[in-house]
This record gives sequence, structure tokens and C-alpha cells, in this order.
Amino acid sequence: MKAVNYIEDFESWKKSFAFFIPIQIRFSETDMFGHVNNVSPFIYFEEARIAFLKEVGLFRDDMQNTDTIPIVADLQCDYHRQMYFNDQMKLYVKVNQIGNTSIDIHYLGVNQKEELCITGRGRLVQINVYTGKPAPFSEEEKKRLASGP
Repeated sequence: MKAVNYIEDFESWKKSFAFFIPIQIRFSETDMFGHVNNVSPFIYFEEARIAFLKEVGLFRDDMQNTDTIPIVADLQCDYHRQMYFNDQMKLYVKVNQIGNTSIDIHYLGVNQKEELCITGRGRLVQINVYTGKPAPFSEEEKKRLASGP
């Protein structure tokens, strides 16, 4: 694996993931060369992130009836192996760091052979929907994020 600046020890980092969602690569996500288009992993990250946040109770179907929402502040993806139409992926998600108003989330994607395909990280900031300013996570939210699904 090539060096990635947010991973110090890959094996221990990989072992710390528990939550994942399955992803089947669709034809529409591939490009003219037959492999997954470089924007598609960001869609996978979104799908996995929302599933994870729903599991820990920070994302609900009625997000319009809340004062705070988590938004993406930055997102990065590192590509390690090509992915192709009909590949069966497992996309893992974990919270790497919890701050007062933000969390750092890490991603790990492996194919049906358990080969590393993608890694990623991103920062979510919780904001007040009325002011647009960062809003702190409650202690209960921090506990749920720390314990995971």
C-alpha cells in the first residue's frame, strides 16, 4: 500500500473498523475505460457515512425538524486498486477523532477478494441550521459517536 498521511499503521488502523455497508458497483459508475469513475467513491462515502450516522442516531429521516445538522467540511479519497462493474465492495466507516463541533471520519473499501481498493477521510462539522455557525455536539452525541454502532 502506498503511504497515506492519515494512516500511521495500516494493520491496526484496518482492524479498528467494525461498521460497513455493502456496495455493488453499477455500470453507470464506470467510465469509458471500464473502471469506476474517480468521483464514484465520494458517492460511496456519502452512502456509508449516512448509514453510519443513522446507526449512531445522529442522522434521521426528519432532518428538516432539527436545529443542527452535520455537513461535510472536507473529503479526500486515495485510490489503491481499480474497481470494476459488478465488483462487490465492503465500505467500512469509523469515527477517528471527535472534537467539540466536528468529527473526523475514516473510510476503507475492499473488494470481494478483500483487496484494498480505496481509503479516505473527511471532516464533518455540526452547524446550527439558522445561523450557519458551528454548533457543539452534546455529551450524549459524543458518547454515541465514540462507541459506534
